[in-house]
This record gives sequence, structure tokens and C-alpha cells, in this order.
Amino acid sequence: MPRWRDGAEHAELDRMAELAGEASADAAVAAAADLEAALAVPPDLTAAAFFDVDNTMMMGASIFHFARGLASRKYFTTADLASFAWRQLRFRLGGKENPDSVRASREQALGFVAGRSVQELVDLGEEIYDELMAAKIWSGTRALAQMHQDAGQRVWLVTATPVELASIIARRLGLTGALGTVAESRDGVYTGRLVGDLLHGKAKAHAVRALAAREGLDLRRCTAYSDSINDVPMLSTAGTAVAVNPDPALRELARRRGWEIRDFRTGRKAARIGVPTVLGAGALAGAVAAGIAYRRRSS
Repeated sequence: MPRWRDGAEHAELDRMAELAGEASADAAVAAAADLEAALAVPPDLTAAAFFDVDNTMMMGASIFHFARGLASRKYFTTADLASFAWRQLRFRLGGKENPDSVRASREQALGFVAGRSVQELVDLGEEIYDELMAAKIWSGTRALAQMHQDAGQRVWLVTATPVELASIIARRLGLTGALGTVAESRDGVYTGRLVGDLLHGKAKAHAVRALAAREGLDLRRCTAYSDSINDVPMLSTAGTAVAVNPDPALRELARRRGWEIRDFRTGRKAARIGVPTVLGAGALAGAVAAGIAYRRRSS
């Protein structure tokens, strides 16, 4: 590939990441407005905490649990779900993320939600949270979030999971709100397009900075938590970074940089949730991408 074309592609990816971050911040501020109005004004207005969700706040991948709930409702088969999870496991064990694979999963997933109402997926998310997610919250990480709340700080989730699902998780945990991937909708119906790109990697950092600008936060006084090396851009935006249940690469980096490490897993638990946690970045409803195959076979 010519260097100019490679450079143009990287510039476009950066532009889409920034757009995703801005859209996520706008959605988060709007969703949190009602909650903020109902609560006493936090006494510490310039500090906040940002938590990744998958394997940081929750055991496994939230979108995987959501997909399991959809499979149980016959949106697609459990065999499709298992096949997708196995492909992701082989891929993550094999090395770097493949942009083409991530793009394909994203497009398939967006095809799945296109034409469906936002309210339908929100209602499903509420049900599936109770069924499959509530018991997956790490008590240690929840305690860390409560520590910030007790100090009068706002607490936000930051995740590649769709913002509607992320907001449900945040609300159920009593947190301020969530930054998540924003899927475009018109008149309450998904168009099948994203606003920008997945909220992953650099996009998370853009979202945190955009939210800080809107909310008047001093990022030097903020704290960020994650389990993944992919979230180093987000972790690096905050004055304090904490590696929670870190993958090997993040654990090594955290040690080099002197970041605090918190690990709430046991070997047994880590083994049990291994497959769901590999669904990281390309998983914006990536786990529901297999639903396309089911719909095609049944149509």
C-alpha cells in the first residue's frame, strides 16, 4: 500500500474515533442530566472516575451476555453464538486485531439492528441485565466506584458496548452515566450506521476528554480503570490509572509505569470466564453478528 494511502487511512480512523468520542460524550451528558437533577450536586465537581466495563466492572463481556439473552429469545441460535465466541478466541490467541475482521463484525452487527426500534433493544437490555448481568458485577470494582461516589465524585462507565446497554448498567449500579458506542437512529429506529466508529482504543480517550470539557472536569484529578492494554489511551488521559483484573500486557505496562494493580479474580474464576472476555474490541454487538446467519437461514 502506498504510504500516502496508509497515512490517509490512519487519518480517517482517527477522525472516526474522535467523532465517536464526541457523540458518546453528547449522549452521556444528555442521559445523565435527569439523574443529576434528582441528586444533590456533588461537592467535588472537578474530579471523576472512569471505569471500563468488560472484565473490569463485570465478569466477561457485557455484549456477550446480551447476546446470550437474545439467543434464549430465539433471535439466533446458541450454536451461532458459540461459533462466534470460538472464532474470537482463536483470533485473540493468534495475535493482533485484524481491522478487516473487526469491520466485518461491525457491519454484520449493524445489519442486525437496522430497522429495529431503540426501545425494543432497551427493553431487552433491561430484562437481560436482570437475568445474566447483575450477578456478574465484580464486588471489588463496585466498591472502588462507591469510594469515588462517597468522595462526592461522579462515576462514568466507558465501553465499546452500545450506549443504550451501557446506560442501563450504569443506572442499575447507581452511577452517573455511561460513555458507549453510539448507533445512529432516526425516529426511534436504528439506521444500521454508527456515529463515528466503535468506542474503542483512541475513541475512548476522545470520549473522556470530550466529557471532561463539557462537565468542567480536571483530568489530572480523575481516575481511570481498565483491564485491557487496548485502553491505555483512556488510562493515560487521567491523572491516576488503575489496572483492574489486567491482561498480561497491561499488567506489565502498569508495573513499568507504577500504576496501581487490583485483581479480584481467582484462577478458577479467570478460567471460567475466559471465552466471554476475549470478545473485546470488535464486539459492538459483535456477538450478535451471528444472528445474521440465523435470520438468513430462517427467512
